[in-house]
Amino acid sequence: MGTLIVNVARGDATERRSERFEVPAYESQTVLDVVSWIQQNADPTLSYRFACRVGMCGSCAMMVNGVPRWTCRTHVQKVAKGGALQIAPLRNLPVIKDLVVDMDPFFDKWVAAKAVHHPSRGRAEPMAEIAPDEPGRVTASAGIECINCAICYAACDTVSGSPDYLGPAALQRAWTLVNDAKDGARDAILDAVSGQGGCHNCHSMGSCTTHCPNDLDPLSAIAGLKRETMRKALRRA
Repeated sequence: MGTLIVNVARGDATERRSERFEVPAYESQTVLDVVSWIQQNADPTLSYRFACRVGMCGSCAMMVNGVPRWTCRTHVQKVAKGGALQIAPLRNLPVIKDLVVDMDPFFDKWVAAKAVHHPSRGRAEPMAEIAPDEPGRVTASAGIECINCAICYAACDTVSGSPDYLGPAALQRAWTLVNDAKDGARDAILDAVSGQGGCHNCHSMGSCTTHCPNDLDPLSAIAGLKRETMRKALRRA
């Protein structure tokens, strides 16, 4: 059994430091296993988040050697460099303590993008029947597996440079709803994502799509919003 050298970002938003730990190396060890070992055996004050441990919740997302990842699904042998790991909280979000970030700005942008379902029928009306192969439904379904882990948000350099930018997750959800025949606020969504900090701020670098653990494609969703917001603007002209 070997040893891993693990440098972990510690502290809060005002005072940050790196702390070094020596962690036993095991076969099929994940980065979340490493963080848990440190908290359970070396320093019980280490703060971090996790829940499901099987890639369903996304709450264990962290920066691993500078790359945003689900730590529960990231095997150490695939990412360790010379037997060493650098673990830090997700970037582009305020740090609460150690590896825990404040997710409020991320979800606030979902609200700003109107990326929540807007019913088109009342409770007393029958549910609309939409064929699964209907083009809009196919497009909407392509992004529906987003679990709000904020990996794409942490990977996005536009978010880093433009704090008002809504970010790839919120915009992808908005695109899903724009194509959902059951959503009753298509025009309001397009208005919300076409203003300051909206889809046209995207530089099309594609980091969001590259790093999405669920193999979603926020870049294409944002491109779709750019097209539809321009068509809407031209119709008004």
